[in-house]
Amino acid sequence: MNSNGTGTHGAVLQDSVPAGDGPIVELRGAGKSYGNIRALHGVDLKVHTGRVTCVLGDNGAGKSTLIKIISGLHQHTEGDFLVDGTPVRFSTPREALDRGIATVYQDLATVPLMPVWRNFFLGSEMTKGPWPVRRLDIARMKQTADQELRNMGIVLDDLEQPIGTLSGGQRQCVAIARAVYFGARVLILDEPTAALGVKQSGVVLKYIAAARDRGLGVIFITHNPHHAYMVGDHFSVLRLGTLELSADRSEVSLEELTNHMAGGAELTALKHELAQVRGVDVEELPEEEDLTAPVATSPEGTT
Repeated sequence: MNSNGTGTHGAVLQDSVPAGDGPIVELRGAGKSYGNIRALHGVDLKVHTGRVTCVLGDNGAGKSTLIKIISGLHQHTEGDFLVDGTPVRFSTPREALDRGIATVYQDLATVPLMPVWRNFFLGSEMTKGPWPVRRLDIARMKQTADQELRNMGIVLDDLEQPIGTLSGGQRQCVAIARAVYFGARVLILDEPTAALGVKQSGVVLKYIAAARDRGLGVIFITHNPHHAYMVGDHFSVLRLGTLELSADRSEVSLEELTNHMAGGAELTALKHELAQVRGVDVEELPEEEDLTAPVATSPEGTT
C-alpha cells in the first residue's frame, strides 16, 4: 500500500536515470523468431519524449510482434532492446509497466457495465480506513478520475455511466488518460482508430497529440497512413517483418508514406491474380516503379 491509499499502483516506476536527450525506448536490429518462423528481423526503432512514433504496416507485417516485445509479453530473440540506454529483457508486462511502458490494446480490457470511474481505477483502487478493514475511497476515486480526464481535455457529464455506453473514441481516450495518470512515460496504442468512424477517429487523434504534448513518448500502431501523418513525428513502415521505411516527418510526404504502405511487390502479385479474372483490365493499374514518390523537402499537412 502506498502513501496515497491506492492498492496495486498501475505503474510504480523504478529508479532510473533518463538518458538526457536520448530515446526512452530503443530497438537495435531487434527480431523475434518462433521456432523456424521469423516474425520480425533487424528492426531499429527509437521512441523519444514528446514525440509520436508511428509504426505502420499491413496485416502480418510484424506490428503485433513489435508491441509484444516492447510491452513485455514476448522476449526478443535477436538484436538489442534498451530502456533509458540500458539493455533490458522483460519477462512480464508488469516489468515493462514498472519502467513506465503502458499499452492500450484495441479491445481496451474494460468492464462494459462498470462505471467510468471504476474502470479508471480497475485493479488499482484507492482505499481508506485502518488495516485490515480498509474500504474503497469512492469519492476520491471519482474526483481524481474526473480531474485526470479533464487534464486531458475529456469532459464527461456523468462518471457513473457504464463505460460501455461511451463511444469507441471516448473509451480509447479514457484508457489513454488512465495510462498517463498511472505513470506511463511510453504509451503504446494498438490500432486505436481501426474500428472508428471519421469523427471518433479525430477525437482519438486529438488525445494522442495531447499525450505527446504532456511529454509522453507515443508509439502509434496503425495501418492508416492518413491518421499517422496527422499526428506523427517519425514513421516506421514494416513489411513482412522487416523495416521498409524509417523517416522523420520532414523527410517524407504523405504521398510517399502511402505508397510505401501500398507496396510495389504486393501490387505486382495482385495484378497477376486479377489477370486471371475475365473482364478486369490490369493495364490501368500502376506499375511498381510508379509507386515511388519523391522525398518531400518540407512536411505536408498539419499536425
